[in-house]
Amino acid sequence: MKERIAELRREIEEFGIDGEASLEQFRISFLSKKGLISALFDGFRNVPPDAKRETGQLLNDLKQLATDKYNEHRERLAMTETVQSSTDLSMPAIPFGEGTRHPISIVRNEIIDIFSRIGFTVSEGPEIEDDNHVFTLLNFASDHPARDMQDTFFIEKKSGTESDPHDVLLRTHTSSVQVRVMENQKPPIRTISPGRVFRNEAVSARAHCIFHQVEGLYVAENVSFADLKQTLLYFATELFGKEVRIRLRPSFFPFTEPSAEMDISCNICGGKGCNVCKGTGWLELLGCGMVDPNVLEACGIDSEKYTGYAFGMGIERATMLKYGVNDLRLYFENDIRFLNQFRTEIL
Repeated sequence: MKERIAELRREIEEFGIDGEASLEQFRISFLSKKGLISALFDGFRNVPPDAKRETGQLLNDLKQLATDKYNEHRERLAMTETVQSSTDLSMPAIPFGEGTRHPISIVRNEIIDIFSRIGFTVSEGPEIEDDNHVFTLLNFASDHPARDMQDTFFIEKKSGTESDPHDVLLRTHTSSVQVRVMENQKPPIRTISPGRVFRNEAVSARAHCIFHQVEGLYVAENVSFADLKQTLLYFATELFGKEVRIRLRPSFFPFTEPSAEMDISCNICGGKGCNVCKGTGWLELLGCGMVDPNVLEACGIDSEKYTGYAFGMGIERATMLKYGVNDLRLYFENDIRFLNQFRTEIL
């Protein structure tokens, strides 16, 4: 009896059901009054008394197995039939709206296009960097605040020995890409470095721990600050319109000397003063300056022969100024209502 039960169990498990006919054949073979399982129950009376408990449990389990399989496939076939009968193949498909490019991508591509027209190439580098390329070769002092954990996401702290010299971190600016370009390419160099950067800052409407930058570098003979100013004026008018004005204010960066901050006239009030520009008529856009000779020398470039300028801006800031966005957290929320506003920007 036990061997026959085991044999029927295998037959039930292996029985293929692919339609109403095979389902009915399964029911007749195993679950009908004249089926194989009923025959086993009829023979149960001949089982020795000491084996009835165990054999009865096996028979009940076998019947339950067959019943469950039958019910499962019956429900599946009924559901399939319902779906097929309710499907009108002549109905038009559900329309899907066209997607939109993210505003950050729109402005990033526009910035790349503007600088490409005047001979700048695009360079990229790793987001996980060493502090030599992010700080040391860019003339940052060993005790510069930017090296602290308060500003930088460090991944691995090294011992500082000759065999284990440099900490590993998430780059805080794309200037590290410029360093790698200067290490591996002889002047003239004219390149921009767009990319994602990371800083350990509190997230707010005006700041985020992840953002995007575009930094530019031009190194050649006889490059002057006048060349830098003219390049930035061209860029500003191409991105924000011919009516925009720029101004350069003295500033300080470890890797440029002299250094400056560039403002553009407020595109909301036209320079007259409003709450966006805090009544000044100007909005800060980027930092720039002449490449410090120490940086050129550290990268293997003769600072007596070559000079250069560099600039860098946050793409989020440029996008906020271009489209009047007042909270950069919107860029990261993927709210379809926000993104749909840029549908007209699809080209």
